[in-house]
Amino acid sequence: MKTAALIAITLAWPLAAQTPSPSAQTASPAPAAPRTADGHPDLSGVWWRGADVGGRGFNAGGRGGGGAPTFASLYQASAAAKAKTLSDKDDPTLGCVPTAFGTLNVSMFDVGAVAQIVQTPKFVVMLTETFHGFQIIPTDGRPHRDDVPPSYRGDAVGRWEGDTFVVDKTNFTDNTWISAEGRVSFHSDALHTMERYRRVDAKTLEIEATVEDPKVLSKPWVVAKQTLVLAPFDQIMPLICTPGDTKELIDAAQSAKK
Repeated sequence: MKTAALIAITLAWPLAAQTPSPSAQTASPAPAAPRTADGHPDLSGVWWRGADVGGRGFNAGGRGGGGAPTFASLYQASAAAKAKTLSDKDDPTLGCVPTAFGTLNVSMFDVGAVAQIVQTPKFVVMLTETFHGFQIIPTDGRPHRDDVPPSYRGDAVGRWEGDTFVVDKTNFTDNTWISAEGRVSFHSDALHTMERYRRVDAKTLEIEATVEDPKVLSKPWVVAKQTLVLAPFDQIMPLICTPGDTKELIDAAQSAKK
């Protein structure tokens, strides 16, 4: 079985708890997006594609994302040559290391398909269900920090452009992948991402992103727009990963290489 499938089986929590009822999927005009006391759209909520991995309504490609370029499709010649030496067994997520951007082209998902946003007057906090990860994004105008070491998810600052929340991330380590689960997409320490979050209405969140890596890519990767919907539950569950949990995945990946 492919590593991707094994990870999906291992990390996805019970689908029955996350598959909305038919009544929840009934089409009806959604009310306007809620706003915070300072007038900005409130991004708070649990967001997904309509179901967890493998569940009814799950769309792995993302709505509006079919046929779009991938990060790996823009490799420079040297990066393409390096990618040919890598396979599932080299995937850092097998050791519970998060991705730099997300396997479904949604940064806050990491290798999962569910995430939660908590918005306050000074911060937007993105909580990732898989690996129990998080990112704290200040929104008070402060610059990137120059006194912290590089990190898996980078250093993030946010700003509002009208009703769109813009997240600028830099200062990544180079030992994670952009993607995982069978897709080899390494990156360098020059990685820079810009994400734009827009709450279209009470039930819909649109995300656009541009990813730059001048050491690896021939040009910036413009990610296809991703459309998420508000989940019918208001809390994510912690899915903590330990190397012991992924031993079978590692063994499978090693066997596939032979």
